[in-house]
Amino acid sequence: MIQRKCHSICNWDLCSIFRLLLLFTEISFIFYRKELILSGTLNPLKDLHLGKLALTKFPKSPETWIHRRWVLQQLIQENSLPSLATKGNLGAAPVERIHRLVQEEMNVCSEAAGRYPSNYNAWSHRIWVLQHLAKLTVKVLLDELSSTKYWVSMHVSDHSGFHYRQFLLNSLIHRTVTDNNIPVQSQMVNEQNPSLQKEEESAGTEAACAEDQSIDLPRRLDEEMELCSELIDNYPGHETLWCHRRCVFYLQQHLSNKLPLLSAVVSSVDSSDESLNNSHHSPATSHMSQAMDVDGLNESSSKQGYTQETKRLKRAPVQDSLGPEMEYRFVDKVLSTCRDVDQARFATAYRKWLVTFLGQ
Repeated sequence: MIQRKCHSICNWDLCSIFRLLLLFTEISFIFYRKELILSGTLNPLKDLHLGKLALTKFPKSPETWIHRRWVLQQLIQENSLPSLATKGNLGAAPVERIHRLVQEEMNVCSEAAGRYPSNYNAWSHRIWVLQHLAKLTVKVLLDELSSTKYWVSMHVSDHSGFHYRQFLLNSLIHRTVTDNNIPVQSQMVNEQNPSLQKEEESAGTEAACAEDQSIDLPRRLDEEMELCSELIDNYPGHETLWCHRRCVFYLQQHLSNKLPLLSAVVSSVDSSDESLNNSHHSPATSHMSQAMDVDGLNESSSKQGYTQETKRLKRAPVQDSLGPEMEYRFVDKVLSTCRDVDQARFATAYRKWLVTFLGQ
């Protein structure tokens, strides 16, 4: 049956396939393409190009993004990349081929995000690529943090774009904590297996050379906070910027006071295209979501909740006064100078969140 399908599709010209792809992105047609790939008739790389074309018309199509991840999984399988190289599709070393795939996917995601506002399907796919292809290396995370800075500056209401930057910052923090624990784990293993010590030291040296970049996390977070301040001043009345500021401030407090890391933001995006919002109910973010809910409380209920929350937070370790003091100053400056009603409302809500979060 598959052979008959393959023979019939070979009689189609390329333009007809393009037109068909633009008209049909439903599950049945995608399943048909999977059959062609598994049978060896359709080159996975060419299917990625066809999918890229489909995303120009349907940039948020979840079926297209899910299928794209499936194709990428076929490409990164152990025996898949060498076979592709023999066909002349990717004639470079495996590492370079993966790097090319990552760069191509970043471009596809950027184009799709620009065509549809708050396209979290595209941004979640971008996260998946970082996790499964780029393996969340420090260099890639820093490059992405730098390359998306201009994009979010031009799309100040795009929640998904700023959520992606939160993911990058969380991943850098998580990666730093993991790297700091590696020497302790290696020492325990080496005590039990002395013969592995020399080999692990060599591997550790190579890894250090591969990621020879200084991660000054406090400076990175300060720069992100400065970006937030600049965008809030230049583009008043955008709630996305204030929500992003909350997350960055939380990460700053995490570094200085060892607060729980937002593990939900660094959670995996699987091939079934589960929404990033599925992770919002994890225990690590329960305090953040509770504090965010202060904005929606009415006058009477907020006073009672505020009193109980403040008493609980005052029993917590004392916070670093420098960060909160600067935040209060920033809010006061915004409230004293802004003329936008929404800006004043968001600034007031942010100040209320600070009081609830810090207990001050």
